[in-house]
Amino acid sequence: MMDKAWVPARGPGLPWAAGEYELLRDQVRRFVEEEIKPRADRWEEDGFIPRPILRRMGELGFFGIRYPAEYGGAEMDATASTIFAEELGRSTYGGVAIATLVHTDMASVHVFHDGTKAQRARWMPGIISGEVITAVAITEPDAGSDVKAISTRARREGDSYILDGTKLYITNGVHADLYCVAAKTDPSAGSHGITMFLVEKGTPGLSVARQLDKHGWRSSDTAELVFDGCRIPAENVLGAEGLGFYSIMRNFQNERLVLAGMAIGAAEAAIDMTLAWVKARRAFGGVLWDMQAIRERLAMLSAKVEAGRQFLYATAWRMAADEDCLREVSMVKAVCGELVNEVMYTCLQFHGAMGLMRESPIERMARDARVLSIGGGATEVMLDVVASMS
Repeated sequence: MMDKAWVPARGPGLPWAAGEYELLRDQVRRFVEEEIKPRADRWEEDGFIPRPILRRMGELGFFGIRYPAEYGGAEMDATASTIFAEELGRSTYGGVAIATLVHTDMASVHVFHDGTKAQRARWMPGIISGEVITAVAITEPDAGSDVKAISTRARREGDSYILDGTKLYITNGVHADLYCVAAKTDPSAGSHGITMFLVEKGTPGLSVARQLDKHGWRSSDTAELVFDGCRIPAENVLGAEGLGFYSIMRNFQNERLVLAGMAIGAAEAAIDMTLAWVKARRAFGGVLWDMQAIRERLAMLSAKVEAGRQFLYATAWRMAADEDCLREVSMVKAVCGELVNEVMYTCLQFHGAMGLMRESPIERMARDARVLSIGGGATEVMLDVVASMS
């Protein structure tokens, strides 16, 4: 697989040159090889990533890629976030990748984009250093991609809000320090009645009902959260009351981009792994690589992944340049989410019986990949967005 992604030259509004992006890629790749791969099997068993690892990622600057220097960030852009996501995907541990990307690109973005100056000053330094881990709580038992259908309520009482409701499938939900929570402040106002709130771990009325047992992404903790008379100060509103839906929709674009990056990285790693396997696995007097059908299928998958990768980085560049790319982000999320599953299916097939064994990385990777066509906006939702803009 190619190591060099398509990245733009330095230009107006895009201060980072290609070499600087690749320095980031090299740093993340070294961290994956030295710190993640030797330990992540244990994290798969434990169901979470140890805090020292997360703090180390903060120390290395990975949690501040897109954030201002005043908080400890690097002030890079969507292309840099995509590189980060791709290299985490290449780690072969989808749970590690998603736990990290939820913090960097799906939850903390709400604090930065919608937080007041005081909220940013309080939380952003810890978010970037890895001392404060974040989660975003939107999904509910009866509301996923249809955000307007959430039923969690927030009612004003004096200088506080009282939250009541249940959130489900919340990544980092067990161990997060800070939750960005969507609730309805005006149920009669539809999308105009949703507000985002900051809720700290340990707030009375907030409880982790259970840690969920998942098919894949097992090294990330995922929770059901219950808000039962959870009282938070009015100053914990994120943005203006009633504008939460628009905050969620805006941040979905970044979420979908990095999920696509994660998918491409995982697909690349699976193909590399399978090439090594078929070139070594003896069968019928030779090795599997001698079989034309296997060579051609892997070649086609490599071509598809490289095409998806180029589309991904072209879209990231457009986002970095502040262009409207809702259509392209929706396309790339759909394409990459489906493609990674096609890749995993074929790569597991070519591993034969070994592909079904828990000791084989491809078995874990195939399980982890399945959610990439679901989470962050199912393929069908993405394609409907594209169709509505055609």
